[in-house]
Amino acid sequence: MPSNRPLPRPFRYHWGAGQIVEEASYTGQHHEPAIQLLEYDEGEAAGGWSVRFCFYNRDGRFQRSPLLVDEENLDGLRAALAGAPRLRALLRRLVQED
Repeated sequence: MPSNRPLPRPFRYHWGAGQIVEEASYTGQHHEPAIQLLEYDEGEAAGGWSVRFCFYNRDGRFQRSPLLVDEENLDGLRAALAGAPRLRALLRRLVQED
């Protein structure tokens, strides 16, 4: 079960800042992979959005390392996306063929 991080919550990059408005995460054996929808309200990216693939350690701290997803995590993230309709639609666009 993923942690109960509140939404929305702030994020900040050097090119812009805003809110994490949607998140799908799954607590796996070693970490908590997450897919997040970021909406920018400050900086160069203001008015835009990004999808962030990231993870938290078992203590709930954000990690600045590449996200690795195995079969167990893939199934868990797919289930978590059921509660994140905007993210699910964006990821569908990513894999949809023209």
